[in-house]
Parts: sequence; C-alpha cells; structure tokens
Amino acid sequence: MASSVSLKKNYRCHQSLQQFYTGGPYAVSSDGSFIVCACDDTIKIVDSSNASIKSTIEGDSEPVTALCLSPVSNNSFLFSASHSRQIRIWDLSSLKCIRSWKGHEGPIMGMACHGSGGLLATAGADRKVLVWDVDGGFCTHYFKGHKGVVTCIMFHRDPNRLLLFSGSDDTTIRIWDLRTKKCVTTLEKHQSAVTSLDFSEDGQTLISAGRDKVVNLWNLSDFSCKVTVPTYEALEAVCAIGSESTLAKCLASLIQKRLKEKDGSPSIQFITVGERGIVRIWNSKGAVCLFEQKSSDVVVSLDKDEVKRGFISAMMLPSDQGLICVTADQQFLLYTPVEDSEGSLKLILSKRLVGYNEEIADMKFLGEEEQFLAVSTSVEHVRVYDLTSMSCAYVLAGHTDIVLCLDTCVLGTGRTLVVTGSKDNSVRVWDAESKCCIGVGIGHMGAVGAIAFSRKHQNFFVSGSSDRTLKVWSLDGLPDGAEDVPNLKAKAVVAAHDKDINSLAVAPNDSLVCSGSQDRTACIWRLPDLVSVVVLRGHKRGIWSVEFSPVDQCVITASGDKTIKIWAISDGSCLKTFEGHTSSVIRASFVTRGTQFVSCGADGLVKLWTVNTNECIATYDQHDDKIWALAIGKKTEMLATGGSDAVINLWHDSTSADKEEAFRKEEEGVLRGQDLENAVMDADYIRAIQLAFELRRPHKLFELFGEIYRKGSADVQIEKALRCLNKEEFAQLLEYVREWNTKPKLCHVAQFVLFKIFSILSPTDIAEIRGIGELLEGLIPYSQRHFSRIDRLQRSTFLLDYTLTGMSVIEPETNVRDAREKDMEYSRNDEEQARYKVEGQEHEKLEEKASLKRRKSRKSRDVAYKKLRGLTDRGDSSIPSPA
Repeated sequence: MASSVSLKKNYRCHQSLQQFYTGGPYAVSSDGSFIVCACDDTIKIVDSSNASIKSTIEGDSEPVTALCLSPVSNNSFLFSASHSRQIRIWDLSSLKCIRSWKGHEGPIMGMACHGSGGLLATAGADRKVLVWDVDGGFCTHYFKGHKGVVTCIMFHRDPNRLLLFSGSDDTTIRIWDLRTKKCVTTLEKHQSAVTSLDFSEDGQTLISAGRDKVVNLWNLSDFSCKVTVPTYEALEAVCAIGSESTLAKCLASLIQKRLKEKDGSPSIQFITVGERGIVRIWNSKGAVCLFEQKSSDVVVSLDKDEVKRGFISAMMLPSDQGLICVTADQQFLLYTPVEDSEGSLKLILSKRLVGYNEEIADMKFLGEEEQFLAVSTSVEHVRVYDLTSMSCAYVLAGHTDIVLCLDTCVLGTGRTLVVTGSKDNSVRVWDAESKCCIGVGIGHMGAVGAIAFSRKHQNFFVSGSSDRTLKVWSLDGLPDGAEDVPNLKAKAVVAAHDKDINSLAVAPNDSLVCSGSQDRTACIWRLPDLVSVVVLRGHKRGIWSVEFSPVDQCVITASGDKTIKIWAISDGSCLKTFEGHTSSVIRASFVTRGTQFVSCGADGLVKLWTVNTNECIATYDQHDDKIWALAIGKKTEMLATGGSDAVINLWHDSTSADKEEAFRKEEEGVLRGQDLENAVMDADYIRAIQLAFELRRPHKLFELFGEIYRKGSADVQIEKALRCLNKEEFAQLLEYVREWNTKPKLCHVAQFVLFKIFSILSPTDIAEIRGIGELLEGLIPYSQRHFSRIDRLQRSTFLLDYTLTGMSVIEPETNVRDAREKDMEYSRNDEEQARYKVEGQEHEKLEEKASLKRRKSRKSRDVAYKKLRGLTDRGDSSIPSPA
C-alpha cells in the first residue's frame, strides 16, 4: 500500500441538516431571517439562509398546534400552544418560558397577536375565540357563536380598529368588536371550511378563501360580498399583494393586457395556493387569473389511500423578499418574482428548505466539484442538495415507489449522470443538468437494492436486486434531451446469490464487479460477461457493503456480524479483520489512497481506521440511530453520513487544521508563559495570577500565593486579582485550594487563599458558584483536621510555660498595677519596708538551701526533666491551662 501519503487523524462535523419541521404551524420573523417551526413536541428556530437550527425550545411532550411571534420588540417573544391546551410565552433571547396558562377546553388551532403586542387572540377546537392580556395572562374577551372548529383568526391590519376576524369549518366568518365585546356580523357565503383570511392594502376589504374552491372579497364598510372568484381547486391560503411590492410592479403590464375596461376603480391582486400545488395570481376586477405556474414544484406522491395535497399554507415574506409556500411533505418553497424580456412574470424557486427527510437510504456527491449531494429517502424521488446553502436545489421525480439506492458519475464530456434503483423494480438514469430522466431499465423481478456506475469508461452500470440477480446495463445511445425516454438494454444477467443483494462495487479498471448479499458471501465477477472469479466466505451474517481498494488488489466488506474484513482478490483469503463496532456495520469505504477507511453502522457511530496497524484512530457519535448512508468525495474526501434519524452530517478532514491549531496554542502558551515570568519578576501579582489562571498552571499559582503569604504586604494586590475573577474562575480556584488543603505542607497557603475568597465574596455569590457543595465537602474535613492540630500545639505550649514557671526556669509575668500599689505602700510605711527586707533575707536563705539541695540531687532532677519532656511531646490536655 502507498506509504507516502499523510494519514488522516481527525474529521470534524462542520455542517448538519436536521429535521426541523414535521408539519403544522410555523411563523416567520419580521425581517425574514428566521422561521419558527413546530417539530413534534418541540419548537425549532431555523435560519432561513441555510436551514441550520439556531435553537430548540423543549415543549411539554405534546404536539404543538399553534405559533405566533410578537410584532413588537424585534420578535423577541413567541407564543405557543399544544394539545395540552397550555398557552406559553417564550423569551427568545433566553429561551425561557415567561408565563403560561390554560383557557380553552380543546386544542388551540390558531393564534394572532395584535399590532400593539398587548393582546393575544386564540381560536380553539372548542368553537370559542378568546382574547388575552399578554402582560397579565388573563382573559379580556370571551366570544362564542361558531358552530364548528375555529380554523383561522386575525386582527384587523389597522391597530386602531379593534376588530377581530375568525373563520370556521361551519363555513362562516365572524367579526368581533373588542370595544363592545360583541359579534358585529356573520359573513355567510362559503360552502365549506374557511381556511385563510387576509386584508387589502387599505384595510377596507377582507379576502377569504375556503375549501369550496372560491375566494370572497368583503366590503368592511357595509359587510357585503363585493366579488366571488371561482378558483376550481380547494384552497389553503390567500395572500394580498401590496401595491409597492416587486410582484405588483411585475404584474402591472399583465393587468393592462388582461383588463380591457378601464373604469378607474381600484383592483386588488391576491395569490392563492391549494391542493394542486401551483401558485396563481388573481385580479379582483373581473375575477381574472393573471398568472398561473405551468408546472408544480411540489412532488405529489400517490398513496394507496389518498392523494397528498400540494400546498398547505403560504404567506408574503416581509421586506418584499418574495413568497413562501409550505407543502404537505414538510417543505418550504421560497419564490422570487422576476420579469422576463417579454414583460411576462416568472416565479423563480430561489430556495427549497426540506423540514423532514424521513429515513435516509443512500447518498452520493454530485458534480465535478462535488458541490451537490444526491439523497434518496423513504419517498419516490431523489432530492439534490446544494451544500453551500443546504437547500434542496431540485428533485428527480419519476419512480413510483421508494428509491433504495443511487450512484453518480461525471462523463468525459462533463455531463453528470445519476442512476437510481427503486422498489418499483426499475432503474432510471438522470441527466443532472436538465434534471430529466434519459433512460429506464426494466427487467428485475424484485426491488433494486444496489447499483454502481462504471469507474473508468462510464459506459455501463450494474444493478443488483432482491430477485438475487445481477444485470449489466449499457449507457450507449443515451439521448441528450428528454422527449422520449428510451428503455435501457441489459448486456449480461446472472443469478448471483441465494438471498437479496445489498451492495455492488466496480473495480477501478472496470474489469471486475463485487457483490455483497444477505447470504453472508461476497462474490467477485469478471466483466462484461459476469463470470465468477472468486467467492469470499467468512462473515457470519449478511454483508451490507463492498468496495474495491483504489491501489491494491483487495476488497473491503462490512457485515452484520459487527466486523469489517479485507480480502485478497487473487485467492479470496481474508487478509485482515477489524472489530470495534457494537452492532452491524452497514458501510465501509476507503480514504487516503487505500491506507485508511471509514465505517459506520447500526450503533450510530462513524469510525476512522488505519489499515496497516488495524487501529481505530477516531470514533464520532453524531447520529441517534442507524447510519444507512455514507458518501465520500473522490476529490475532496469530504464525508457525508445519513440514517434513520433523518439527519445529514457533513465531515471535513481537520488533520492539518488541528496541527496548525496545536502549534498556534503551543506558541501562544510559550509567549504567555514568558509574560507570566516577567510579571513575577516585576512583582506584578495581579497580572501574574491572571496569566496563571489562563494558562491553567496551579503549581505556579500556588507559588504566587505562597510568596504573597510570606511577604504579608501584598494583600491589596491579591484582593484586586481575586476581584477580577468570574464565577467559573472562582470555581476553578476553589478546586485548586481543595487539592492544596489536603497536604499539611500546603495547607497554610490554602487557608490564606480561602480566607481571602470568603472575605471578598458574599454568601449569595458563594452559593451561585458551580459545584460549591461538592467543593465544600472536600474543604471542610481537612480544614477541621488542620485546626485541631493547631489547637493541640497551642495547648502543648501552655503546658510548657506552666512547667517551666513551676521549675523557676522563667519568671512569671508581674502585674504592673500591683507593682505600683506596692511602691506606694513602701513609700508610706517604713516599718513595712523593714519587715519586707527581713522577709527578703529569709527568702534568700531558703533559695541557698534549695540550690544546695538541687546540686545534691542532680540525677533525680534530670530524670524528672526527661519525664516532663515526654509529657510535653504527648500534649497531655488533662492539665488545665493557666488563666
């Protein structure tokens, strides 16, 4: 194997596409920068530029039914409701729930916030409409009257007109006056559920849409129906177009062409979307359709029981950013209006954000620069993602059942092809540039679960099926366009295995193909006739992945027996076996010119291995479920993984970046270490302590505190240094002090620092330190031991003083006051002075006798003194200390 290449040490997940929308309510910020989406029982805040999840709000384990953003304070507050009927107010800056309450007897189906931000209206499945005071959390209005579920609710566009509009599946629209707390009128014109409401730009006209396939325009002066526009499709949303928007300017020429009569009365243009999955623009004057999409961007999938609807919602983006439409399969389509050279309007699909990918079956990098990623999920089409924006660039639709596998290649002419295998027993070839199917292969009798392109000549591909056969398909004669899709021809067919074929790989020189099956074997076949070369036996369970080495005559296989094996092509012998996964290994692919490989499995782990040493260099855990798909870029060797958790992770080789970062940190550490030494030399203890903290040098920190402790004159500096620390650094310092305090030689400095900390911090600040309870548990026992030892030493010194005083080795301390009184008495009474002299002479005689006695009994005195020293060493506390 090649040894001159530099081995990879680490991969880093730099981008991730996660599920963020599972259908239901959503809300768009006032500047269009983020979208708030309901994702089961959680709320995801998604960046609209790259579909990345900015933050997640955990709910109450019940599906979210309604969302609304406050129109004031830059959308800093979010209102949510779930099936638990709990209404919550969230602060988006801290992601904390400020207030919550219950009010409805059934699930809340819609929300609307007043323009002032002080009132919140909720529509419930209990047929009631309630208005709440946002600050107080109490109900201000209680409206009853609807006979069905209230489906939509909206305040009047003008905040000064305190009117509330609600639509229901009882086919009526009710207008409520917040001043009188009564229903002003009931608008009855629809024949089915009312699904959407909007207002004209001047606020004088109400636009309503329903599933009865009509749009009604109502005059809010007399509440009469001005116009009824038949749309011939069940509608889910209606949006009024502002006169100053780009869309309105593009429509100006269309309006002049379509409308022959010019009566001077103002007209209203509005957008409708519904079950057909197309966007249409209408004019209220004459009920004329001004624009209609020629084809739908929604991939309508046919189920056995029902036909999935196209669009379920739409709204005009703020700041004239275009139109956003939401599909039934959890996709956000962002349209931008463009006027072509002929003056006609076009809606360009600028971005497609996929909220939920379901289970990911396979994926491959696409394009010469590998800037796209083709992904097959549990649907009938293939989604192609732009890796720069992580939005779905386009969809390849044509299969009638789930796409199970795919492969890509770039022809010598620069043409990019995609081949797919599906559960509908067919294979299809797609042109990535025209996004059209250019060939269909029919012949398999079971689901096509494995497919592989030619590696060298790109003139054929091989497919494997659950019918246990291999087929070689020719790519000769493929058309450039998509007028008539030709049928592909099979060049060779062979019954290859006893069970389903899971994986295929073509050799780099196109001479061999390897197949892996559930029958626990891998077979190598000679192309183009599919002649058996060798059978690889040794795995104990089905083989999920096979691949040829790019440089050696060997094959790597991954199996459900938790092992990875490398086999020799010449004789089919097993060269190496790799163990490390805790569950089935589903994918394994070579990197670094065959010297390393990457594997992933049902345990949700991605592992990087070195072939020569049989060593697993790194393990990554970024998935919550099985990893079914692994794609490796041929040029960039970038990794992409996806699996049952519907998450796509992109990995980049970070070996060189890690080396540079480690070198930079080392260089920075040397420079800062020099700064630390300079600060110590200059006796700048404040700077030195800060640097020691930043460099995580507890020994140097102890030396600094010890020097300050010995000097005794730097208390001001240590207090200043400690006051500059934050709570995290105080927690770190207490951990150091806890370690120092366990050793008697270091405890004096530890107690000194501990005293300074407790002098600076208040009890409230100390209680807020992370892990303070555990730290105190480690400090208190050793501190008690140190103080007990000091107390014993102090008592021992009292015993020594008492003994030496009793032996007259030292003079007892005289009382100054008594001495003064005696002097006064001496001066007053001469007779007493004479008596004291006599007593003094007698005392001297006694002292002489005592000294004579001591000289005679010197040996006994030495013995007594040794006994006394023994008592002093034991620190006997039974002798009372002198007062």
